[in-house]
Amino acid sequence: MTAVPQGASRREVLRAGLKGFTSLTLADLLRCRAQGAPPANERTAIILVWLRGGQSHLETFDCKPEAPLEFRGPFGVIDTNVPGIQVGELLPRLAQCADRYSLLRSIAHTGGGHPAGSLQVLGGDPDANDKLFPVFPDWMSIVSHLRRDPNRAIPNYVAVNPVDAYDNFTIAGPGYLGSACEPFKVVGDPSAPGFRVPNIGMLPEALPQLSRRMELKTELDRLVRTVDLKGTMDAVDGFQRQALGLLTSPMAQTAFDLEQEPARLRDRYGRNAWGQQCLLARRLVEAGVDVVATEFDGPLCGRVQNWDDHAVNQHIFEAYQYRMPTFDQAVSALIEDLYDRGLDRRVLVVVTGEFGRTPRISHVASSGGGVASRDAGVVQPGRDHWPRANTMLFAGGGIRTGQVIGATDPRGEDPIERRVGTGDFLATIYRHLQIDYRNTAIPNFAGRPIPIVNQGEAIAELAGAG
Repeated sequence: MTAVPQGASRREVLRAGLKGFTSLTLADLLRCRAQGAPPANERTAIILVWLRGGQSHLETFDCKPEAPLEFRGPFGVIDTNVPGIQVGELLPRLAQCADRYSLLRSIAHTGGGHPAGSLQVLGGDPDANDKLFPVFPDWMSIVSHLRRDPNRAIPNYVAVNPVDAYDNFTIAGPGYLGSACEPFKVVGDPSAPGFRVPNIGMLPEALPQLSRRMELKTELDRLVRTVDLKGTMDAVDGFQRQALGLLTSPMAQTAFDLEQEPARLRDRYGRNAWGQQCLLARRLVEAGVDVVATEFDGPLCGRVQNWDDHAVNQHIFEAYQYRMPTFDQAVSALIEDLYDRGLDRRVLVVVTGEFGRTPRISHVASSGGGVASRDAGVVQPGRDHWPRANTMLFAGGGIRTGQVIGATDPRGEDPIERRVGTGDFLATIYRHLQIDYRNTAIPNFAGRPIPIVNQGEAIAELAGAG
């Protein structure tokens, strides 16, 4: 559905509200949500903050200030509010709330390309080779499938600046679950004046006409119901009801409306895309959404608009000086806001990219000037892909916080303590969402049941704090 311009006529509002409705495009996206779940006040949820391109663990959460010069970056470390835990000096706000998150410094896999790394982390694909499209569904789609409920007025999987592609590669998606398990997508900059989410809410005067249109469509549907031997129409009715709910539900309209938030809180998150993406994510999980995935990319990253800090792309250290204040503000605000609102046991925040960066600094001529990049031909520092080690941040979720799990060697090249694989990461996600990852399988296109976790166990150190 297209956005309705301010001051539009009632005819324009109705046309916008019904565009694509008879084809059930929006309803199709909701088809996966058909099973029951725990009561809303007991539902656990996850917010994924995805750093597309792969952040440097060495400039953020696993700094190596004592490493040789060819490995060590220019930034120092700072103490956090948890004795013995230090983070990079560019993260002063996160340093002051380290008691509310845990750092996993020993996640490793074999996917050295952006597509392969993303597919391993998000879907558990063991293949080290890049693919144009995923073979296995990502965990977000699986959760949507397992927790589906067409009677809810709000989707249970929302993507705010979606995690879906890297160049012409699809790095996440529902795979054999089908397109109906794709997220409800929110695109655009939530910090922009007049930002509005399409398909959410309608002006009150348009609702009677929409209701009459729906009644007419229901009568037409009954004409074919006698030949519907498999109950398909009943299912479509359910998905159609939820699509209608998004158009008419005050709860859905409120959940997506950032203007409901106090100006001071919006300022705390940051009046920019990343800050407001995080604030919208918090509003959505508070309203009952199970999974919110949001991607940090775009102009706030620098010239190449992602975290892929090869020297040919941009000056990695200038890029971190440029982007980290925004990152630090947005993520720390999200964590603190969840705790302030009592959502910290129910909602788990995960911050990660597809891999870390090479500990050894490379020096290559820039391919072009811009924000955080020298002029073309000027040699500048960078770090390349490194799936052998990375750090993930976990906050809230009722987990034990204020801890570091695992360790890498003095250069940050490989885990030397508590190595964790992507299957263990996925199992941890499912455990928080109360999904039996050991005994749950979903049929693929051939009807073969595929386990949602092929190999892995939930990370014991991230179990509930009791």
